[in-house]
Amino acid sequence: MDPREFWGKSTKFWLCLILLFAVLLGFYSQDTHSVVLQRMQLEKKESSERDCHLDTCRIPEVPRLVYPKAQLLKPTRVDVLVMTPWFAPIIWDGTFDSAILDAQFRNITVGLTVFAIKKYVVFLKLFLETAKKYFMVGHKVNYYVFTDQPANVPQIPLQEGRQVVVLEVRNYKRWQDISMHRMEMISNFSQQRFLREVHYLVCLDVDMKFSDHVGVEILAPLFGTLHPGFYRGDRQSFTYERRPLSQAYIPRDEGDFYYAGAFFGGSVPEVYRLTMACHQAMMADQANGIEAVWHDESHLNRYLLYHKPSKVLSPEYLWDEHMLRRPPLLRKLRYVAVPKNHAEIRNR
Repeated sequence: MDPREFWGKSTKFWLCLILLFAVLLGFYSQDTHSVVLQRMQLEKKESSERDCHLDTCRIPEVPRLVYPKAQLLKPTRVDVLVMTPWFAPIIWDGTFDSAILDAQFRNITVGLTVFAIKKYVVFLKLFLETAKKYFMVGHKVNYYVFTDQPANVPQIPLQEGRQVVVLEVRNYKRWQDISMHRMEMISNFSQQRFLREVHYLVCLDVDMKFSDHVGVEILAPLFGTLHPGFYRGDRQSFTYERRPLSQAYIPRDEGDFYYAGAFFGGSVPEVYRLTMACHQAMMADQANGIEAVWHDESHLNRYLLYHKPSKVLSPEYLWDEHMLRRPPLLRKLRYVAVPKNHAEIRNR
């Protein structure tokens, strides 16, 4: 056989084999790409479903209800601001209908976090008793009690669908450190268990008591509460962190409201993002040898300035009757401070 004829046939054979391999590889690649794409879409969908909120993922169907019709030309409140510039409602008495909201938020579970560390455990009994009476009545609630004294958590009989979950944590010498580490603990437990157990988190101070209805009207992807000492003030009077070295720094020409660290919350994913961001910012400050003027509250205000809350709670939801005179615009006081000696409680 002529060598040229042999190499010619051999070349054609290998060429055909390479082409066949390329075609098969193309089909395999397309199939693999399709599988990978489907998997990515599924993961994205699952992630979206985990992160979405009952009030944003879908519009819930409500049963037939009888309630007064809203009067478009007769607003229920004309004495206060009821909407922020970014279209977040500000929640005051008279601006919502509890019956409609309870129907919309049925079948949810709310987590309430509270820290009873060192001497603050003495406030737990009144806190839990008043929460039982006024907080999220008719809805499932997990009371997450962070404490260094599990044996001293009072036994309060609760309605069906409610439970106290004791989470043992360490204490710290300074009350400021306890306050700041709260963000770290909430973010850690959000990832470890809250994401699986509840739909929303409400994060409160324990040295308070409920004195009127606090229900699902507060729930939103992210909400903050107006500080009772600054709700009338302009941004120049707000006690933001003004030192540029701090991660909590807010320039004097910025700011919407001054939010209280004693009452904030939202969906679990959003609260996780907030608390994680605040904790990381505090760690960065610590590395730079600086501590924000109002600790975790300063970092909370910085976060809510650049991550606008989807609801804002009026001072009805946080008030101190012993330090502030109640104005006529506050028709109700829903969550109020308990009288105490701050120096004695904090320094033990």
